[in-house]
Amino acid sequence: MTHSRLGRRALLAAPLALATPALAQAPWPNRPVRMIVPWPAGGAADLVGRLYAQALAARTGQTFVVENRGGATGTIGEQAMIQAAPDGYTIMNQATPISVTPALFAGQRHNPEREFIPVFQTMAVPQLVLVERNSPINSVPELIAAMRRANGDFAAGSSGIGSQQHLVLELFLRDAGVKANHIPYRGGAPALMDLVGGQIRLFFGNVNSAIQQVREGQVKALAHTSSRPRINALPNLPALSETLPGFATVEWNGIFLRTGTPQPVVDRLSALLNEIVVDPAFQQTLQASDLTAEPNTPAQFAAFFRAESAKWQGFVREAGIRLE
Repeated sequence: MTHSRLGRRALLAAPLALATPALAQAPWPNRPVRMIVPWPAGGAADLVGRLYAQALAARTGQTFVVENRGGATGTIGEQAMIQAAPDGYTIMNQATPISVTPALFAGQRHNPEREFIPVFQTMAVPQLVLVERNSPINSVPELIAAMRRANGDFAAGSSGIGSQQHLVLELFLRDAGVKANHIPYRGGAPALMDLVGGQIRLFFGNVNSAIQQVREGQVKALAHTSSRPRINALPNLPALSETLPGFATVEWNGIFLRTGTPQPVVDRLSALLNEIVVDPAFQQTLQASDLTAEPNTPAQFAAFFRAESAKWQGFVREAGIRLE
C-alpha cells in the first residue's frame, strides 16, 4: 500500500475518531434515574414526586425510581443526595423545610444553597386557618379576639416542631399579637384528627390535606394563607392578609440537582419539567389534589428558594425555635 493511500485513509478516519466520543454521549437521560424524596410514602412530597417521576418516564422512555428517604425534617434524604454523583442520575423532590433546617438544627453541617441546584418548583399549596366545626368563631378577627381573651390557654396544633404548620402558627401569633398553647404532633394527619375531635382549637392545615374535612363540615375554615385574594378550592374563603396585611405563606416542593451537575443536564431537566407542567392532563391531576404549579426556570426557582430561606431562617432565629 502506498503512503498516499495511507494518508488518505488517515484523513478520512480522523473525523470518525473525533465523532466517536460524541456519539457515545447520548443525551440525558440514557439510563434509569433515581428520585430521592426525603419524606415518607403517602405524604404530599411523595405524591408530587411520583406524579412528576411518572411524567418524566413517559417523556424520556427511561425509568424514574422514587426512593423515600424520610427522617430528621428531610435532612437524611438531603445527605443521600449529597453523596450522589453530580451527573443528573440522582434528582431530589424536596419540600419547604429545606429552606428552614440550617437555622433549625444547630449541628447541620451542609448548606442546601451551596450543595444543590434548584431546577424547578413542582408545586405550591397554601394553608387554611382551621377551627373546630362547632366553634363560635367564624372569622379571623373573632379568632384573634378569642385568643386574646384566653391569654395563652388556647390549644393550637402543628405537624411538629419546625414544620411548616408550626412556623405559620408562630408567624400568625407574632403578627396578631396573641399567644397559644402549642401542641406539636408527629405529622399533620393526627393534628387534623384531633381538631376534628375537639382536642385542639386551631390548626393551619395544607389545603390539599384538609379540604375534604372542610367540605364535609368536620372542621371550619376561616381563611387561607395564599397571596392571591381567593383560591380555587374554596372560592368564597377570604385571605388571611385581609386581616393581617402582607401575611402569605405556602408549602412548596421543588426538584433539585447536585451542585456540579453539567449545565446541559440542568437545562434538559428544566425543559422537560416545563413541558410536563403545561400539559392539560397533568394540570387536571394536580388540581384533583388541590395543588398548583406553573412554568418556572432554574433562575426563578433559585431566587424563590433564596427568598424563602432568608425569610424562614430569619424568623426561626428570631422566634428561638430549635431542634438539636
